[in-house]
Amino acid sequence: MLSYQHAYHAGNFADVHKHLCVYAVIDHLLRKKSAITFIDTHAGRGHYALDADETARLMEYREGVARLWDARELLSADPLLADWLAAIASLQPGRRLERYPGSPWWLGARVRRQDRLSLFELHPGEHRHLADQSVVPAGLEGNLRHTHGDGLAGLMKILPVATPRLCVLIDPSFERKDEYAEVVDTLVEALHKARHAVVMLWYPLLPAGRHQAMLDRLVASGTRKIWRSEVRRESPAQSSHGMYGSGMLVINPPWGLQERLDGAITHWLPLLGDRARHHAEWLVEE
Repeated sequence: MLSYQHAYHAGNFADVHKHLCVYAVIDHLLRKKSAITFIDTHAGRGHYALDADETARLMEYREGVARLWDARELLSADPLLADWLAAIASLQPGRRLERYPGSPWWLGARVRRQDRLSLFELHPGEHRHLADQSVVPAGLEGNLRHTHGDGLAGLMKILPVATPRLCVLIDPSFERKDEYAEVVDTLVEALHKARHAVVMLWYPLLPAGRHQAMLDRLVASGTRKIWRSEVRRESPAQSSHGMYGSGMLVINPPWGLQERLDGAITHWLPLLGDRARHHAEWLVEE
């Protein structure tokens, strides 16, 4: 299916959760000079105009990034949130919040000369948007490759990569039931080829609860060093419809990531409302 377009949901609370995690992971990885290949399997656009027809239709960003943007002075006490919001500010044409960066920008904005970035997008319209947008620093366009095609299949074709380190973001729409199993099967196979890769997987928390079978399948695969973070706006029982929470798995997380992300989310959570909760744990350790 190719009906999903992230522009309708850009900047919502799940994007905040996902991209805070992505930013923190990259921040840790860039502390070492050795080259990294970044791969985004479901890229979407490089950035989204918040006044575009799609984004303005649902305006989900108002309960997501806009709340943090309006409270950025109060949130400046947390280093991760302060840096993350400063990065968003660097994308704005003025002082107002007019654009929200997609995952290609979060991965590409700090690409160094020794790094590489591969972006996959299957939706033809979204891929055209992506191809027209700049997501890497000027002069490093040669370090970027974007492909119109299936990202899970593309990931397997790329491996192994030439750089010493690998960081992968898998962020499907999960429109199809089969996608949950397909993601795990691809992830496990990819880790057989690149055992020390840092892999980030986003998943929705929906009333149907299909994510739990995906997590169980991954744990049963024997994969090690799996850390989970879930942000819930409300409990499943309180949710009448739609996504009630956002989940992130990080496999082989950098040391210190958990504490840094937990601190940022603790500061952010009150902006989501009284029902909001954050749960983080190791699904599988060493």
